[in-house]
Amino acid sequence: MFQRLQMYQFLFEELVKRDFKKKYKRTVLGVAWSILSPLLTLLVMRLVFTQFFGRTTPHYTTYLFCGNLVFSYFNESTSQGMTSLMGNARIFTKVNVPKYLFLFSKNVQTLINFGLTLCVFFVFCVMDNITFTWKLVCLLYPICFLVLFNIGVGLILSALFVFFRDIQYLWSVFTMLLMYMSAIFYTIDNYSPMVRNLFLLNPVYLFIRYFRKIVIEASIPTVWFHLLMLADVIIVLGLGCWMYKKYNTKFLYYV
Repeated sequence: MFQRLQMYQFLFEELVKRDFKKKYKRTVLGVAWSILSPLLTLLVMRLVFTQFFGRTTPHYTTYLFCGNLVFSYFNESTSQGMTSLMGNARIFTKVNVPKYLFLFSKNVQTLINFGLTLCVFFVFCVMDNITFTWKLVCLLYPICFLVLFNIGVGLILSALFVFFRDIQYLWSVFTMLLMYMSAIFYTIDNYSPMVRNLFLLNPVYLFIRYFRKIVIEASIPTVWFHLLMLADVIIVLGLGCWMYKKYNTKFLYYV
């Protein structure tokens, strides 16, 4: 795969540039929206949810931003990845190129946006009197795995979207449900141990929880927590790669 990426490096770079420019085309503020959008979203969520959920939660702004940061990246990456094949059908139906290049370019573009938002996140942490420790380096683990997880989900969704257009509507409903089940604006401390363990079945919550453990609590999750996250990534990424390999030649007949 890496050798093929090198072969099509120029095409890949052009796809990334095109996707990034296309997102901010005909906007007055351009790339600044990558910073303003999460800021405005956080402000609205803080105004709404602080009165109901965050009164007794230490560093609630950072707590809220952790959840919104991770989920927004997941949602943007997977939603754009889902249409990556269909959106580039005119290219791969005429030229024989690796079809996963289109998904990868979308993920690079969303990763850049995530990086810009992450910088804003650290500024908010300072304003919220968060003490940074050496454990902050451990955030590389969930970030790298989140990138791979998003690629895996994107591979699955983009393959399904070629055959079933209904996926885009089902996915929007599912992500809304997932948002409410990821404890973004509320805590799960008051739930029973059994219910709290059920939250661990949600991979997105695992990434959010990891961020909060490192940034707010300055503690590293347990080994089994790391293994659970690794298992989720391997399963999703493996399934996505298998679907692309199996249906690679069939994509041409359905676009």
